[in-house]
Amino acid sequence: MRGDGRTGARPVWTSRWVRLAALLAVVAGLVVPAQAGARAAAAPRFKVLAFYNGTWDPAHISFVQEANRWFPQAAADNGFSYTATNNWDQLNASTLAQYQVVLFLDDLPQTASQRSAFEQYMRGGGAWMGFHVSAFTTDPGSWPWYHQEFLGTGAFRSNSWGPTAETLRVEGGPHPSTARLPATFTSSVSEWYSWTNDLRTNPDIRILASIDPSSFPVGTDPSQTWYSGYYPIIWTNKNYRMLYANFGHNAMDYGTNTTLSSTFGSEVQNRFVIDGLLWLGGVTTPTSPSPSPSPSPSPSGTISPTAWYALVNKGNGTCVDARAASTANGTVVQQYTCNGTYAQQYQIQPTSGGYARIGNRNNAAQVIDVKDVSTADGAPLQLWAYGGGSNQQWQPVAEGGGYYHFVSRLSGRCMSAGSSAADSVQLVQRTCDGGAAQSFRLSPA
Repeated sequence: MRGDGRTGARPVWTSRWVRLAALLAVVAGLVVPAQAGARAAAAPRFKVLAFYNGTWDPAHISFVQEANRWFPQAAADNGFSYTATNNWDQLNASTLAQYQVVLFLDDLPQTASQRSAFEQYMRGGGAWMGFHVSAFTTDPGSWPWYHQEFLGTGAFRSNSWGPTAETLRVEGGPHPSTARLPATFTSSVSEWYSWTNDLRTNPDIRILASIDPSSFPVGTDPSQTWYSGYYPIIWTNKNYRMLYANFGHNAMDYGTNTTLSSTFGSEVQNRFVIDGLLWLGGVTTPTSPSPSPSPSPSPSGTISPTAWYALVNKGNGTCVDARAASTANGTVVQQYTCNGTYAQQYQIQPTSGGYARIGNRNNAAQVIDVKDVSTADGAPLQLWAYGGGSNQQWQPVAEGGGYYHFVSRLSGRCMSAGSSAADSVQLVQRTCDGGAAQSFRLSPA
């Protein structure tokens, strides 16, 4: 129930004294990812210290690795600092006094001194966000303050399997971390936990999101599938400045140690993480709720559900194309030199939760589909008659400058073109990596 990961490159310092400070931080067991130069020059609005273990379960290892890539960028974009360490002995009064927010990515404190320091930090007004395994225990009596009082969960009871994306329902009234979320939204892919304690009966716990009944059944293994019930996913304790989120377990091909999804593949869920961190850090966050999200703005303003667009790849300049202008089921979706034909024009129509179907202009009922309902890295894309499948729905995520990447609702992977500009290369889904092959400009037809 633990993970593995390392942060990115350290910033390049020009001051000898700052270099020395960075060296001392490394010696102390801290790893500080690089941030954008403009942000590095300004004092952060607050400082985040993330703890991880990094040694157990490839799914948790995968989450830690991408978290230590994603959070530094989020910090740069939102004016806070992010430091990650796998040295849990940094849970001490001296270190904690330097940080306004603590994160537990894939574990929790194991020694009496670490636990005591964390409890005192929280009782003294510190702030915390925990993910998935940070609440796991089969022996809540080993640390009753944390498992019974602070989290309120008691012991781990069961988990769903395999990892799935689910519809979450926001509840509990207005809260800074959820004010910009729609009433329901689609999570990223995760394994989900249930607990021996019913959090609804705890007056100190405020549940912020739970699995919506429309999601059932939850899971793909019949012996570990939830068919009904109430399952809280995000909550806070009214007596502490804290948030717990029961996601942080990527889908994996355990045979090849290949990641099949991204915990940060849901833009709406990411909105909760950012707004939650800002609230924990003492930064005023928006308080007005957002409507149910529609696809992100295009170069002309918004993605119109009635307009037709060419999808032009940033990396090689080719257009997404239906091979031979066919509309038959199984038609290869490929890259091809842009030519303005209907085979290269697509309509992006919202479905739900920020996702959309992408229909070809020759027959809008034929949409871009992941072949064989696959979650595998490298699974090919084709046209297929739209039937509401999650392998036929994509989340357009704005990157700026008119570009988007498209995230599969089924797998959390991104639509990807080839590395070269060769004609007729079939598009596939791949683990989202921020590369140019996964970036597409919407050009109105």
